[in-house]
Amino acid sequence: MKPSREHAVFALPASSGSYRLKRIVECALGGLLVILCLPLMVVTVMAVWASLGLPLLFTQTRAGAGLRVITVTKFRTMTNARGPDGALLPDQMRQTVATALLRRLRCDELPQLLAVLAGDMSIVGPRPLPLATVASFGDLGRLRSRVAPGMTGWAQVNGNTLLSDEEKIALDLWYVAHASLWLDLRILLLTLKTILFGERVNDMHVKAAKDFLHVIRAGRSHRQ
Repeated sequence: MKPSREHAVFALPASSGSYRLKRIVECALGGLLVILCLPLMVVTVMAVWASLGLPLLFTQTRAGAGLRVITVTKFRTMTNARGPDGALLPDQMRQTVATALLRRLRCDELPQLLAVLAGDMSIVGPRPLPLATVASFGDLGRLRSRVAPGMTGWAQVNGNTLLSDEEKIALDLWYVAHASLWLDLRILLLTLKTILFGERVNDMHVKAAKDFLHVIRAGRSHRQ
């Protein structure tokens, strides 16, 4: 039987040589970053303690590779302030000046380096989302979960909060189908650029990802 286009572009088994090489590189890089970032983590802890008090960490279950449940840990950057209706206030209204800066510099993500070393996350990959959110994507969520979630990803360096959910899933799926060490290196460099200069939408990359998503959806509709 001739393999489908979907199978061809998403053929990324966890046992593949490229995946094993990525794990070796990530473990080495992750261990080095843990050591180098220890002073920054101490500063982050002090900033969170002074701004918000205890607890210092925020944890939540998310969907990992293969939809396995993982626990994601971040430094806490928001209060639990609620409006008159009991609902949490918008994110921007629950941050302090200090914690907003921590989020801008992505210092709140540093505890996830330990998840990388544990094999629950990658340094580069689609961001870990709640299980319900991934489930709402249907089969696209399953395809998105063929690789481990990452601390940074293709969507994060191509607009992130400036993008729609549709654009994010398109960029995530494009990454999964084209994942390589070279692409990961490119994303890491673009992450540094984003931290320094802020988020910018790359219209060319977004269009390519949306076109790719259209092809995948058209192929699935044709088979149905």
